[in-house]
Amino acid sequence: MNDFKPNALKQTGSLKLPPLRLYKTLAIGAVGGAIFFYFQMPLAWMMGAMVICTIASLSGVKLQVPGMLRSVMVSVLGVLLGSTFTPEVVDKASQWPVTMLSLALYIVVLTGLLYLYFTRFLRYDPVTAFFSATPGGLNEMVIAGSAMGGDERTIALVHGARVLLVVMVIPFWFRYTDGERAITTAVGPSIAGTSLVDIGILVTCAVIGVLFGRLLRLPAYKIVGPMMASAGVHIAGLTSSAPPWEIVAIAQVVVGSSVGARFSGVPLERVLKTIAASVGATAVMLATTVSFALVLSPISGLAMAPIVLAFSPGGLAEMSLIALSLGIETAFVATHHVARIGMIVIAAPLVFKALGVRVKKSE
Repeated sequence: MNDFKPNALKQTGSLKLPPLRLYKTLAIGAVGGAIFFYFQMPLAWMMGAMVICTIASLSGVKLQVPGMLRSVMVSVLGVLLGSTFTPEVVDKASQWPVTMLSLALYIVVLTGLLYLYFTRFLRYDPVTAFFSATPGGLNEMVIAGSAMGGDERTIALVHGARVLLVVMVIPFWFRYTDGERAITTAVGPSIAGTSLVDIGILVTCAVIGVLFGRLLRLPAYKIVGPMMASAGVHIAGLTSSAPPWEIVAIAQVVVGSSVGARFSGVPLERVLKTIAASVGATAVMLATTVSFALVLSPISGLAMAPIVLAFSPGGLAEMSLIALSLGIETAFVATHHVARIGMIVIAAPLVFKALGVRVKKSE
């Protein structure tokens, strides 16, 4: 009997975890981040934590990051991303409509290609294939796919592997194909150089952003709400500060550790099989992304790099941080990922119902 539980890829919603497991997870993640930082790897604290925690999870170590802790740290990253929205960036927003409209076409094309990949090559049932093919909204696609009769375990694993592989490939691809681009491992000012007034403004952005984001039912509101609040105060000139890099590094360790911990408790054979299958899916994703970037770059007048990062279907927080660490139009990248998630969360269940596909849910 398969001992994999559907909630194995979900983060618990509270801090009621065995303290030792939580401390162990963060300690392993911090060691991974420190190793990557020492070797000056791209986005060291998040990537290091993610890679080492993934290895530990696949080795049988029981890891877990509480959802509440991850949510707090994600809101910190939202405030950080919002700090990149400046009046100068807003002036450039006139170039964005072309890529925004193309993003919808990209989602349709990529979902179609991945659906064919999952049904023709991997023999997934139509429901599982459809909700595995949608490039975003892990939790939402798992819930919707399960309700429609798909295998929620497979959907969760596929999306978890998608984020893991895309986030691992993109930074290294830029690192070794664009050697002149500097990799920033410490993002933001030091905590010692940040005034109490600025800290108060940033904390307020995080709290108010989450509250209003939830009230307005924004997609990924825990990061989008603080990002919008932070963007507002930075555009208005109320502050020019970003969250201290020490806090950002801790947030990256928590987020990276949570990605790796998703695979804890899942049978190794199943994880490796899904990751192997997802390698092909990731290749399709990145090839489609680069193809769109090649077409859109001359049309929009934007460089290829920001378009690649804006369209690459990794996580919102992860891809935006990669853009920030590489110094590539973070506001542009973050805005497109918010739009991508919103489009998918809203449209995917409606499109699926319109197609009228059903399968009997497996017992």
